[in-house]
Amino acid sequence: MRIVLGVTGGIAGYKAALLLRLFTESGHDVTVVPTSAALEFVGAPTWEALSGKPVQTGVFENVHAVPHVKLGQSADLVVVAPATADLLAKAACGMANDLLTNTLLTARCPVVMAPAMHTEMWLHPATQANVATLRERGVTIVEPASGRLTGADTGPGRLPDPDVIYEAALAAAASGTRRDGAEKVPVAREQGPLAGRTVLVTAGGTREAIDPVRYLGNRSSGKMGFAIAAAAADLGAKVTLVTTATPPADVASRVDVVMVESARAMREKVLEAEPDLLVMAAAVADFRPGEVATSKIKKTHGPGDDSAPVITLVRNPDILAEAVAQRDAKADSEARRRVIVGFAAETGDADGDVLFHARAKLARKGCDVLVANEVGDGVTFGQDESTAHLLRADSDEVVTVGPAPKSHIAAAVVDLAASIFTTQ
Repeated sequence: MRIVLGVTGGIAGYKAALLLRLFTESGHDVTVVPTSAALEFVGAPTWEALSGKPVQTGVFENVHAVPHVKLGQSADLVVVAPATADLLAKAACGMANDLLTNTLLTARCPVVMAPAMHTEMWLHPATQANVATLRERGVTIVEPASGRLTGADTGPGRLPDPDVIYEAALAAAASGTRRDGAEKVPVAREQGPLAGRTVLVTAGGTREAIDPVRYLGNRSSGKMGFAIAAAAADLGAKVTLVTTATPPADVASRVDVVMVESARAMREKVLEAEPDLLVMAAAVADFRPGEVATSKIKKTHGPGDDSAPVITLVRNPDILAEAVAQRDAKADSEARRRVIVGFAAETGDADGDVLFHARAKLARKGCDVLVANEVGDGVTFGQDESTAHLLRADSDEVVTVGPAPKSHIAAAVVDLAASIFTTQ
C-alpha cells in the first residue's frame, strides 16, 4: 500500500517515527511529508533513514515531478500524525500553502488524522468545528488520548500511541474509498506493469477434515500469500486471493477474497479462474483422510483400552501441476502466455538440500518460476521474515532474497513474474 505520512510541528512528532516503522515493517511504501515546523522537532535525516526516501516540505522542490499533485493522486492512504490545530484549520478551509496541505487537497483515498495539542487548543470551539467539518468530508479523526502533555499539563490532547493510530489507519484503508462532499470516489489502480492483468494468489494451509471437529493441517499462516496479493495490486493487477486464512484488512480491501478450506475446494477455484498470473503460495496438504467421519470420533474409556483410530490417507490433487497442464493444453497463444509461479516449502534431507529439491520440483511441475524456502518449526511459517530462492525454468540463475520481510520477498516474486510478461 502506498502511504503518505504527514507530520506537523508538534512535540509528539517523535512518535510519528515509531508509526513510520510500523508501516514500513509491514511492507508498505511510505513517503513522509513533514511541514517545515515539523523539521524543527525531528530532522529530515530521521525521516529519510526510516522511509528510505528523500523528504521535502514545499511545492518548489523537484518541480518537474509535480509532487503537490502526484503524491495525493497516487496514494492509497494519507495519515497525518501529529495533526496540530493549525493543520486541522488549514485542512478544513482547503488551504494549500505547503506540500502536505496540497497533498490533502488532491488525495482521493482514505485520510486519517491524529490530532495532538494542549487541552485548551483541542477543546476550543474553532478546533472542534474544524474537526466536525473534516469528519463530514469523510476524514477519520483519531481522538487524542488524555494524559501528560508538554510540561506539567495533563488532559485530553495527547497523541495516541502509534499502534492505535496504525490500527485506525488500516481500518480506514479497508474502506477503499473516501467521501468528498456527498460523493464517494473509488480508488483506481490503472497504472503499473500488471495493469489490465488478472492475478490469482493462493494463501494459507489447507485443512483436511477427519471428522466435524478435527482436521489435518500445517503451520502456514498465509502471510506470504497476503504479501504477494498486495504486491500484485500495487503493480496494477486485478487480484483474487483464494485463502484458507483471513487476510488483514488492508489486503482484503484491495483484492477479491475467496475463502476455502480444503485442497479440493482450492483446486476448484484455481482451475475455473484461468488467470494471467497464478501464484501458488498456499501450503496445500499432500494427503487427506480417505474417509471423513460424520460425527466426532470418540475416545474409548474401557479399563486398559489404549486403542486409537487408524486414519488412512489418500493423495490430494496436485493443483500446481494441473494448472500447468491446463494452460499448456490451450491452443490459443494468449493462454500459453500465462505465467505460473509455484512454491517449494522444503527442509532438506539426506538426498539433498533445499535447492536440490527445488530444482527437481521445478522440472517436475513445469511452472515458470519456483520460489523455494526452508521451513520448519519457527522457520518461515508464521514468521514475518524469511529467505527465498527464486528459480526460473528458462535459466540456471538463482536469485536469493533475504533474510528479509516477507513483503520484500513478495515484491521480488511479483516483479520477476511481471518481467516475464514483458519478454514473452
